[in-house]
Amino acid sequence: MAGRTYSTEAVVLRSFRLGEADRVLHLFTLDRGRVGAVAKGIRKTKSRFGARLEPLSHVDLLLHQGSGELQTVTGVELVRSHHAAREDQYRLGVGLLGAEAMLRLFTEQERNPRAFAALTRFLDLLDSLEQESARPALDSLALSFQLKLLWLSGYLPHLTSCADCGSETEPLVGYSARAGGAVCRSCAEGALALSPAGIAGIEGLLARPLAEARGVGLTERSARDALAVITAAYEYFGNFRLRSLRSA
Repeated sequence: MAGRTYSTEAVVLRSFRLGEADRVLHLFTLDRGRVGAVAKGIRKTKSRFGARLEPLSHVDLLLHQGSGELQTVTGVELVRSHHAAREDQYRLGVGLLGAEAMLRLFTEQERNPRAFAALTRFLDLLDSLEQESARPALDSLALSFQLKLLWLSGYLPHLTSCADCGSETEPLVGYSARAGGAVCRSCAEGALALSPAGIAGIEGLLARPLAEARGVGLTERSARDALAVITAAYEYFGNFRLRSLRSA
């Protein structure tokens, strides 16, 4: 058994009930990327895991790799609980968007330290996040994090010239997932319309670290444009839409 047990840092992205006392966890780990695991007996009053495996928790885990698809949690220590994020409706909305984006974009057991570092930085900033918008989906931190995940996934939108014809002189007026970025008016048939402020806002979010996302100064229009580009990229490259967006 010892040979199949390993330790790793992890973030709990999602959990759901299994049987009378267990939970299945969707984890993003530092050492192995996306992992599914079972926390046995976690819903019992005297569980030794307690509340340490709530969604958004950053933990040190001992995991046992058995013969099935799901691994088993055999030990857990908190690194950061991110309790403040779960207790605030707005922060929780932003956090669940980020967690679902990780789940849908990083689906394999493949080590990705840069993605893990981005996730833990996002959660650290989330704990003290003040409400910026009526909708968590339009928050600068939520948008910045998702754009950076697209970048790490290889789907970074090209914004400096027309992604279709290559023109560097024509104004960019839309986004084409097929072309891989912003397009000029001549190439905009079927593209998603974008405002100049929207393109500038996306560029600003990509250029700045997560901690400086609010410094971009997004307007509601530019935030909506950024969200539209992110959603279009999810649909085209991953064939999915985030369920979290329905309530955010």
